[in-house]
Amino acid sequence: MPAGNLPADFLFSEEFDRDPYALYAELRAEGPVHRIDFPPGADAFLVVGHEHGHAALNDPRLSKDTAHSSLPVDPAPYFGGTMLGMDPPDHTRLRGLVAKAFTPRRVEALRPRVQQITDDLLDGLSGSLDLLEAFAVPLPVQVICELLGVPSRDRADFRAWTTVMTAPATTGEALERRREVAGLFTGYLAGVVAERRARPQDDLISGMVQARDGDAALTDPELLNTIALLLIAGHDTTVNLIGNGVLALLRAPGQLELLRSRPDLLPSAVEELLRFDGPIERASQRIAVEDMEIAGVRIPRGAWVHVSLGAAGRDPAVFDAPDRLDVTRAPNRHVAFGHGPHFCLGAPLARLEGQVAIGALLARFPDLALAVPPSELRRHRQGSIVRGLVTLPVRL
Repeated sequence: MPAGNLPADFLFSEEFDRDPYALYAELRAEGPVHRIDFPPGADAFLVVGHEHGHAALNDPRLSKDTAHSSLPVDPAPYFGGTMLGMDPPDHTRLRGLVAKAFTPRRVEALRPRVQQITDDLLDGLSGSLDLLEAFAVPLPVQVICELLGVPSRDRADFRAWTTVMTAPATTGEALERRREVAGLFTGYLAGVVAERRARPQDDLISGMVQARDGDAALTDPELLNTIALLLIAGHDTTVNLIGNGVLALLRAPGQLELLRSRPDLLPSAVEELLRFDGPIERASQRIAVEDMEIAGVRIPRGAWVHVSLGAAGRDPAVFDAPDRLDVTRAPNRHVAFGHGPHFCLGAPLARLEGQVAIGALLARFPDLALAVPPSELRRHRQGSIVRGLVTLPVRL
């Protein structure tokens, strides 16, 4: 089966930002795998089908390490040095040192505190406002800061740094800006780590400082990179889960009213919102370590493989009426958090925050409505793996 050919700007167009799912449906009708010129100059392929995307996410022939790329690249824009840019055994070791803090049982124990933060934020809301700035951003930032042991007063800096670190770095200027921000971020975190070494506390950073896997503690670069990744991924995904999810519900009033009348549906509703318009549009890069095939398409050694999580969630071969929001949908085999060894470490926390935030918001504000026509809403960070809104103006 021949692969289609997509220009690099396919992922950067306003049309794609506005509605990638219609474009993915057209591609999927032609085949599940398409050649794409991204990053420019590399052999690269985009997987838009659920079956083959799900398999690719767990395929050991696809590495996260950009050192395998046939195109020389700076690994920094692809989270080199973090778990996102590593394969086993290094990935396994690093993940194991922090995974215990994110087990479903430990995360569930955070529910009362997440509920308290949520209620406190909602107490301060009234009238017309940007729901992202007033609620969807501060909630997960405060939660992850408390979990890690980082002062939430610095959350504006975290948000600004995250915006740069998750934006596409396709020019020399963008790469230099990302390096500059990475230096600011790690410099700030180095100060926090030094303080925890001197005065350990009951938080995740103190635990990582003291953690050992056999006789090997985290090195300083591993420690700083892991904390930075947890801060970025630990809030940005949830910001966009809440923002995209609330927008989807406001555009499907029947589903919104069903959920408001039946809060017991919140767990399945959050899964459906993740499938319908999730916070991560496509998984971070994989590199073929040997010649291989996906859906009959030859993938040469060194080629890049991009798996669209959003496209997989709208695949009619897996989901009935995939373009319809259904908060009762079950089973729901979405891959919004990935699959395989790189399955999102923070998935239990994101699910909890989504359930608490959306449930409390709907219960508190029965007249919640968009303050602008949907056509005026803008998506941010064109071409990024992240899918989110710039603002979400609402009336309470």
